[in-house]
Amino acid sequence: MKQIYRELFGTRLVLDWKEIDKDIVVTLTGGDEHVGAVATGSFDKVSERTYASVITLPGHKEDDIALYGAKKISAVSHSTTVFIVGIHLDNISKAEILEIVRVSNEMIEELSGILEEEQ
Repeated sequence: MKQIYRELFGTRLVLDWKEIDKDIVVTLTGGDEHVGAVATGSFDKVSERTYASVITLPGHKEDDIALYGAKKISAVSHSTTVFIVGIHLDNISKAEILEIVRVSNEMIEELSGILEEEQ
């Protein structure tokens, strides 16, 4: 697996990805790692549109990150993408949550650039 790291609030966010034939599986975890949300994305070559859907486990709030990641990576790679997110930090503030979302999106953009270069 290939990885991108970021240090934030004393923890490491890790974005891993693996290609399975032409499809991609991505995980983004940090703190107490778990599965909080799972999204799938697909690229329709006829319409050149990307579609995505998400499942969020009860009590979790990673759905926006997972959905954005699945859609972005599918759009760039023209493949099916499974994007799993699980980030948990105890006693986290609203400002810290917003920063984690921002950094997570940066990591997704970095992966998107890597995959675009490989095309």
